[in-house]
Amino acid sequence: MAKFLSRGFWEIIASMILRNRLFILLLITGITVFLGFQWQHMRFTYTEANLLPDDHEVNLEYNAFLDKFGEEGNLVVLGIQNDSLFTPKMLSAWNALSSQIAESPAVTLTLSLEDLKVLKKMEDPQRFDLEPFMSNRTLTAQIAKNYKEKLFNDLPFYRDLIYNKETGTVRSAIYLDKAIINTAARRDFIVEDLVPAIKQFEKKYGIKVRTSGMPYIRTLNAQNIVDEIGLFVGAALLVTSFIFFFFFRSYRATFISMITVIIGVMWAFGFLGLLGYEITVLTALIPPLIIVIGIPNCIFLINKYQQEYKNHGNQVKALQRVITKVGNATLMTNITTASGFATFILTESSLLKEFGVVASINIIAIFLLCLLIIPIIYSYMSPPKDKHLKHLGKNWMEGFVNWMEKMVRNRRIAIYITSVFLLALSIIGIYQIRVSGSLIEDMPKKTGFYKDIKFFEEEFDGIMPLEILIDTKRKQGVMKLSTLKRMDELSITIEEQPELSAPISIVNLVKYAKQAYFNGNPKYYQLPTSNERNFILPYAKSFNNEKNLMGAYVDSTGQYARITTFMKDVGTDKMERAEENIQLKIDKLFPKDRYDVTMTGKALVFQKGTDYLVMNLVISLSLAILLIALFMAWMFKSLRMIIVSLVPNLLPLLVTAGMMGFIGVPIKPSTILVFSIAFGISVDDTIHFLAKYRQELKANKWKIKKSVYGALRETGVSMFYTSIVLFFGFSVFMISSFGGTVALGGLVSATLLFAMLANLLLLPSLLLSLEKDIANKETFKEPSLQIVERDGDDDDEPSDTKSQI
Repeated sequence: MAKFLSRGFWEIIASMILRNRLFILLLITGITVFLGFQWQHMRFTYTEANLLPDDHEVNLEYNAFLDKFGEEGNLVVLGIQNDSLFTPKMLSAWNALSSQIAESPAVTLTLSLEDLKVLKKMEDPQRFDLEPFMSNRTLTAQIAKNYKEKLFNDLPFYRDLIYNKETGTVRSAIYLDKAIINTAARRDFIVEDLVPAIKQFEKKYGIKVRTSGMPYIRTLNAQNIVDEIGLFVGAALLVTSFIFFFFFRSYRATFISMITVIIGVMWAFGFLGLLGYEITVLTALIPPLIIVIGIPNCIFLINKYQQEYKNHGNQVKALQRVITKVGNATLMTNITTASGFATFILTESSLLKEFGVVASINIIAIFLLCLLIIPIIYSYMSPPKDKHLKHLGKNWMEGFVNWMEKMVRNRRIAIYITSVFLLALSIIGIYQIRVSGSLIEDMPKKTGFYKDIKFFEEEFDGIMPLEILIDTKRKQGVMKLSTLKRMDELSITIEEQPELSAPISIVNLVKYAKQAYFNGNPKYYQLPTSNERNFILPYAKSFNNEKNLMGAYVDSTGQYARITTFMKDVGTDKMERAEENIQLKIDKLFPKDRYDVTMTGKALVFQKGTDYLVMNLVISLSLAILLIALFMAWMFKSLRMIIVSLVPNLLPLLVTAGMMGFIGVPIKPSTILVFSIAFGISVDDTIHFLAKYRQELKANKWKIKKSVYGALRETGVSMFYTSIVLFFGFSVFMISSFGGTVALGGLVSATLLFAMLANLLLLPSLLLSLEKDIANKETFKEPSLQIVERDGDDDDEPSDTKSQI
């Protein structure tokens, strides 16, 4: 390894790059074309992010539920809250909209006003018939009014399913074909059929139609993700190019850097297609991430090239020294950044694994592109002119470096006090962090579909399904009166939870059967007694022929039943309390020797997935810290040096965590990524500084103070440049409409800004305070890691450059 990173190795690399310029450019072009063809294999995700491993208990329970009842997230609801609905014109229009939607092959069942059925007792033979609710299609004002009174007063079976009696809101239920829920056909139906039909209705009648349900939400949410990829890439290019030009005041340097990162973005999309990964809310962040991470590579390489040329005026030697001196440093920093992302590969979540794989591959790829393209393109250009080198001596930059040196030299105690104060404050904030497992918290708040979610939460107590699967352990066990009574009592407990809607199950249908038996009298909407059951049972057997009635809530054997309720978007704490109350009731009502009862559903799976990710956060961050610590140990051979190098990078993470607690940003799938990403990037500055410090020590015959100040002045400018680019680059994500992406961008930006200050102030202060303990020849003995070489003399050949690390 030491040989691989030695000076001679990088001189060979430099020679190979500059002697094979045309071949390398053709090779990059060929790879870019090849990866460009892989774009056709990119797929957008049509499923929710499953954060849990496939063999996790919660996933197994959910899959068992799907085996019995199929995909549960196939319901789309349309709602209308308008006094004019029950008029002949509007009632006909509302029914026509439902009929139009029902004609789509993607729809298996619609439940609108004209689709409602009324149970009717028939005597010969004894059975229940389903008669149309709207039996008279010739509508008058009086008939429409009668339908409203009948629905709201005589049909409690449809209460909170079709109508809200208190507010007068009415909704239609659209059940999609379960086979298309996780396919492109679902998107086609929503975008090409459903949305245009609703817009046409709204435009024609001037009435707002509220639309929701998981298929609808998932489709529009996924479309927002796709739309924002281009926005992020464009914004990242614009911001980073502007900052780059502000620092360098060079059009050609800016142009070369932009070309390099654009190729990196093309490779990023290509790798997604090549690996067959779906574009998710996480992998959609990778292309702009490559821009943000690639630009600092360009800054280090171009800045070093211009410094070298300014020193000796030899363009060839300047290009060779760029590769030999900065190539190694950039390789190490990109490896540490990639390591921060690669820790996600070790989790059991496929979503995080794919993100970690693609991100780490592309970070190394953008390093190689920068190392190859920038020296080669500059080799074909004329040498830099004086105007290109002016930025190297900016007065304000010199003032910033002087301020840093003054602080480290004279205000170390103040730096330590400030650091301890921030640490104490952060610990207080960390105890206030909450965990959020909400499916919709990160969704765009200003979109129409999010406002509709809140509408249905208000009117019908939620739209995110929570399922309870009941196994009676015997065929036809569900229809036993004792089982039905237990289910009814559990349903009452569910309805008492303010976070949940009124549940739907076979119990509702059996209650409706009793009401029908007593000639539709709504006061008999209740479970039959033991005696009544014997009279009603012969009629109820006709249910078996009604697949849509029974099949939705009881399996074909009669052994398994489901209770479906819907959750509001509440905090994880409230939801866990509600689940705990339900579980206590389940344990009390259903003896384990006679029943197996499990809670499941997409919302619950997502919530448990968030808890799982929190645990993995600790693991992945610990692995990232361990990897960096091992690298520092190999580099410095000193435990104290490892601690000194880690402190300036761990403190910003703690400050960010504390800030999350104080401003109310919860731990959730998006913000969990902040810590590993930020740590992997921020440690780059530490490596640059310590490598230069190491080189200065040997050049200055182990004079610690002189070496620290020399390293600070030499690396401070580049560290400031790259940190500013990273700060504003990650800030680009704050223009997102997704709350999680906004939080990710803001928190990573803040962490990297804290990390820059920690590496420029706290790290050199620690080195000076602990100089006699950590700065000795044994600490910096071989393996001779050449990270950044000291500027040598102006010999014509780089091989003559004096360098020992």
